[in-house]
Amino acid sequence: MIELTLSKIKVDEKRHEQLVVFREIGGKRFLPLVIGLPETQAIKLKLSGVKVPRPMTHDLILSVVEGLGGKVQKIVIDKLENNTFHAKLHLLRENGAEAVVDARPSDSVAIALRAQVPVFAEEAVLDQASVYDV
Repeated sequence: MIELTLSKIKVDEKRHEQLVVFREIGGKRFLPLVIGLPETQAIKLKLSGVKVPRPMTHDLILSVVEGLGGKVQKIVIDKLENNTFHAKLHLLRENGAEAVVDARPSDSVAIALRAQVPVFAEEAVLDQASVYDV
């Protein structure tokens, strides 16, 4: 697995797409992911430090995990299949056991930012989808 850092968020006005772009830590590859507008807004809200009066969905998910005694450890973008990225939330239960939950990468990123945990990608995903300039 390769650790990633959020490099930028881009909006392509012509194609009406939002991209989150990750850069591999210690490397030159970028991994662009097309995400939906609600997830883009959730990510931007967290990055900008805006406090919302009521929990957003990703805040709620994190609160539920923590309220049940768990902790988000990391997220892993683990597969690219039929032009769709897949990700897993890695959770640590109160008893020390790990739970792995399937999730969309966009939701996973929004949760990872809130939990302040690392984002990783499998080498095979980077081999398939990374670029050197975004």
